[in-house]
Amino acid sequence: MNRPRARNALGNILVDQLQEALVQLREDRQVRVLLFRSGVKGVFCAGADLKERERMSEAEVGIFVQRLRGLMNEIAAFPAPTIAAMDGFALGGGLELALACDLRVAAASSAIMGLIETTRGLLPGAGGTQRLPRCLGVPLAKELIFTGRRLTGEQAQALGLVNHAVAQNEEGDAAYQRARALAREILPQAPIAVRLGKVAIDRGMEVDIASGMAIEEMCYAQNIPTRDRLEGMAAFREKRPPEFVGE
Repeated sequence: MNRPRARNALGNILVDQLQEALVQLREDRQVRVLLFRSGVKGVFCAGADLKERERMSEAEVGIFVQRLRGLMNEIAAFPAPTIAAMDGFALGGGLELALACDLRVAAASSAIMGLIETTRGLLPGAGGTQRLPRCLGVPLAKELIFTGRRLTGEQAQALGLVNHAVAQNEEGDAAYQRARALAREILPQAPIAVRLGKVAIDRGMEVDIASGMAIEEMCYAQNIPTRDRLEGMAAFREKRPPEFVGE
């Protein structure tokens, strides 16, 4: 994301660009991990573009928020693992974007995040009221949304909101570098198994455990005929690193 003048605020054009990129990347089977980062130093995403929204009619606001919610749903449904690299401010819609990702990495001190909508007379409208409770639990999510509290990366890690919090470097991209390292841990693994694991977890968390077990069984059944599964078994038997091809 590289919209310096607006601190990567999510306006119509940036939302369009993100949606177009997701469409292209979703069709690329070579994509193993997708990282979201900022090209603007000191900010990940400042949230929705409220200056742009102020010029909208009530009907237009409703349509735009629906589009924003759709974008977050597309990120959440992306087939490969997704990682948000938060080196700076991630507020409102910016945190909602990060919550739509599978994993989150933040700079310990320079990343400031929060669902601050109530401080602007709003409430989270792009998935925040649903994804934050699923991430942190209902009481803590209510406290953070009701108060509009801002957290550092270090505080967010202590609560379980981010997977890793790292000390910022001179270049200001420590979270991005840690996200790349995390991606490199995922890359060697069997891509179909990783994608099916994501499906099993995401769908299983929305149902009772018996239904979740059935979802896991269906995902496992889809993985059995793959070349990668046979390669994994052969590599184990031959005591060598596997070479997965995504088939």
